[in-house]
Amino acid sequence: MKLKEDLNPMLLLLFHLMVWIYTFITFLPSYILSWVSTPDGGFYGSEEERAKRAKARPLLGRPEGPYRAVNAAKRLETSLHPGVDTLDKMFEYAATRFPHRDCLGTREVISEEDERQDNGKVFKKVVLGEYRWLSYKEVLTAASQLGSGLASLGQRPKNTIAIFCETRAEWIIAAQACFLYNFPLVTLYSTLGGPAIAHGLNESQVSHIITSRELLETRLKAILIEVPRLQHIIVVDNTPTSWPGYPRGISVHNMAAVQKLGAKPENELSQRLFSKPLPSDIAVIMYTSGSTGIPKGVMISHSNIIAGITGMAERIPNLCEEDTYIGYLPLAHVLELSAELVCVAHGCRIGYSSPQTLADQSTKIKKGSKGDTSVLQPTLMAAVPEIMDRIYKNVMTKVEEMNCVQRTLFILAYNYKLEQLAKGYSTPLCDKLVFKKVRSLLGGQTRVLLSGGAPLSAATQRFMNVCFCCPVGQGYGLTETCGAGTISELWDYSTGRVGGPLVCCEIKLKDWVEGGYRSTDKPHPRGEILVGGPNVTMGYYRNEAKNQEDFFVDENGQRWFCTGDIGEFHQDGCLKIIDRKKDLVKLQAGEYVSLGKVEAMLKNCPLVDNICAYANSDETYVIGFVVPNQKQLLALADQYGIRGSCEQLCNTKAMEELVLKIITEAALAAQLERFEIPRKICLSPEPWTPETGLVTDAFKLKRKELKTRYQDDIERMYGGK
Repeated sequence: MKLKEDLNPMLLLLFHLMVWIYTFITFLPSYILSWVSTPDGGFYGSEEERAKRAKARPLLGRPEGPYRAVNAAKRLETSLHPGVDTLDKMFEYAATRFPHRDCLGTREVISEEDERQDNGKVFKKVVLGEYRWLSYKEVLTAASQLGSGLASLGQRPKNTIAIFCETRAEWIIAAQACFLYNFPLVTLYSTLGGPAIAHGLNESQVSHIITSRELLETRLKAILIEVPRLQHIIVVDNTPTSWPGYPRGISVHNMAAVQKLGAKPENELSQRLFSKPLPSDIAVIMYTSGSTGIPKGVMISHSNIIAGITGMAERIPNLCEEDTYIGYLPLAHVLELSAELVCVAHGCRIGYSSPQTLADQSTKIKKGSKGDTSVLQPTLMAAVPEIMDRIYKNVMTKVEEMNCVQRTLFILAYNYKLEQLAKGYSTPLCDKLVFKKVRSLLGGQTRVLLSGGAPLSAATQRFMNVCFCCPVGQGYGLTETCGAGTISELWDYSTGRVGGPLVCCEIKLKDWVEGGYRSTDKPHPRGEILVGGPNVTMGYYRNEAKNQEDFFVDENGQRWFCTGDIGEFHQDGCLKIIDRKKDLVKLQAGEYVSLGKVEAMLKNCPLVDNICAYANSDETYVIGFVVPNQKQLLALADQYGIRGSCEQLCNTKAMEELVLKIITEAALAAQLERFEIPRKICLSPEPWTPETGLVTDAFKLKRKELKTRYQDDIERMYGGK
């Protein structure tokens, strides 16, 4: 999507003349360099040529598939290295190959202080130092000692152990300890509410849990009485060292003390008798974020994860030990865990961060000090669309605030680069002169951005391609498929698609007649997406009814998962997600509305930070709950002479009507049908964060909780009160 050019004609002519001269001078060298030699002496061709080539083909020539990647037509890949078929072997392989290379890094906290805002609120700000690193050899030693210490505390192979902790180096050390000693690891989101945490711990019957001091005191402590089997709590923080006031029968230990226990010669020696995991053994029981109700535990074997990361790694060119990855998404989410394991398998270093300390402008970073991306300068990064959307809107707001010359230069450069990307060409001059400052927001060295967890809008994807000077690999996968399904090739700059199947799996489409999706549809076959292959997990923990509904094994013994997502395959073998069964609502007059589609279109509106579309089958129209962008809302109110704070404005009927008018215009511009456009809305002054319980850690909407929160507004909007 081009930015609007409202510019002086002479300035426009001068710019295009300079661009023409520059393009003429650089055309021949860039054309030659765009052809890359293959290992067998052939040529891949230019990026444009590679983007046009088929990514996948239907094995049997049928429109419904199954579709496989062209380089996995004969067989699906199951491992990165021969014989490395479990996660303990994978880390031992990496530690043997890269013993002294940096593995896990954490920034030193130099100081913390409270900062009072103009509105009276107090925020905690931090000043952070450099990253302190543990080598691969040191991480393996720490994990081995922790595993041995846990065994000394009564943890047994094939008995579950839980981790309830923020994303940090200790999380991965604890996970590797569990993989080494064959302790199935139960993962829980750190933002889950008390009942969901208790449900996961009781269902999985854990006696040991690994957590942080903050989560123990703010989340776990209150529900300990509801988890009778729990005996040992291991706290990853070094302080305090004594824990009074906990229920009888529960012992609290610091992780360092457990490692010290495991390092004792008598314990190290006795633990060697413990059984190593088999590829078919459970590595992780990953509890989902609960976007559709009570979290479900997904049983993931060692071989499932190995296959999944094999598929993902194949889509990241030149991945090696020189790469640096920044870890800040929840490790309890399959996207982050898989991404970090891919990095570990290739000897990359992983520096830890959080959404609050990621960039120089992040909420916990003291003004004038550096955020994590500036210090770490990662080359690899994963992000959910919600975070990319925020970056996009913030930068575009700053562009609007630029003076005329700066804004003109930015818009011309942006549109020129869009045209060049479409042709498969790079723009080094624009990157250096115009986009360098924007690119520095992520450290300035990012070469691959991986997006997953939800659909990424075309506008945001194009913005990231242009301004951050790196490709965005948009992926599709689920916890039930180890996060692996598809990832777009990095030289494919098309938008709205998620690429072809990974080399570890195949995908087919199943007709969904009720929704009007069939494999015989023209111009593209459509239907429910089914994923099959070695990355498809073992099923839900203690939920046989759901297993029968969502999983099946075909006549060849291959396992399949029915995703509930609706997709279409394009001629080049790329998949596009177009709907979701659970998001489809039939209105009173018989029209079907895809709530997810409505939300995705309206999120591109600068006035909308977040939106939840809602429809009742007994009603004739759609309504919506909107979190407006505060800056845009205040500017709109000022334009119409309406006074008040953001909270007051959100409760003003006049503002509701103004916002609805702008949203309706955006919906029509996005070519939504009239019946899909929300007819009434309510405004929410508070953002929806995982802490509010209204969205998951991946920022997916929790529709049930949102409906409960806005029940009075739903009645008002439908009742006309």
